[in-house]
Amino acid sequence: MKSLFSNLSTRAAGDTSKLLTALGLFFLAWGTIAPISTLSWWLQDGKGLATERPDLPDDAVAQGQGPTCYLVFLTGVGDVSNEALADGEAAFLDAMETAIPSCVVVRDVFPYSAASDNVGGQPFFRWLWEVSERLGSDDNPARMVLQARNLWRVALSADNRYGQAYNRGTAAVIVERMAAAAAINLEANPPLRLVMAGTSGGAQVALGAAPYLNQWLPVEITVISVGGVFDGQAGFDAAEQVYHLHGDGDWVDNVGSALFPSRWRWTWGSPFNRARRSGKYQPIASGPHEHDGDRGYFGQDHVEGEESASVTYLDLTLEQVKNLPIWDWIK
Repeated sequence: MKSLFSNLSTRAAGDTSKLLTALGLFFLAWGTIAPISTLSWWLQDGKGLATERPDLPDDAVAQGQGPTCYLVFLTGVGDVSNEALADGEAAFLDAMETAIPSCVVVRDVFPYSAASDNVGGQPFFRWLWEVSERLGSDDNPARMVLQARNLWRVALSADNRYGQAYNRGTAAVIVERMAAAAAINLEANPPLRLVMAGTSGGAQVALGAAPYLNQWLPVEITVISVGGVFDGQAGFDAAEQVYHLHGDGDWVDNVGSALFPSRWRWTWGSPFNRARRSGKYQPIASGPHEHDGDRGYFGQDHVEGEESASVTYLDLTLEQVKNLPIWDWIK
């Protein structure tokens, strides 16, 4: 009996090892072909962005005075559509819209496609999306595959080779969605205030888009990373200020500082480290937040230990964001 149990255990361990190896090889192969859709889009539709900003219809360009501030939100890798923000994210933007009424809020940028196509735009992912919706829970296997797909897009944004195409595409979408929300004054003087708030991988995409937005529009850019994962290259020279909110219970936001050499202290001359030394990059402890979920930055659970029993994790995030000095010159 002992020998039989030992043999079964050994075989099970071997099968598990094979399964994990196969999954690892699958995701590596997936990562190898991930740039294909971006490169295909670039060759068909994106090459014009190499030299100029996207064309805007006449009614999307303000004649004279237009809005002086835009707040653009870029969601995290857990979302699969720009039309289905999490309840907490939508509540966050509603509150910011009320608090900063002079700032136009842009909600509909999907940062995990160079053309901002939802994951349902591709047949295979559309099928997975439908399966995920039927299964319901946020941690079902289909949802996890969709999140892995989004993670590869974050990697593209941070890649020196493919990021130039990917980030131009995202920047073009941001310009178009800004103009759709409220016509842009392309001759604004003083410059427009553009605040990009990105959570999780959305922070990397916001930083990746910043240099192109700076070229195409008369803007001063602030990036707010809410538990963001990002490299230390693109965006730090283009942004006036980068704020990074990080929660005590969030280990995911540390991935960027470990994974990307440009975030390491001894890469002295990287854009990130220059911004850190000059004060253009400011980390801010946001409270007991986890990376996502009910105790995440947009979570609506009540925070234990707070004086008021009605304080939620979302409330803590809103307090930190509203207290940033950037709003003083926007109001």
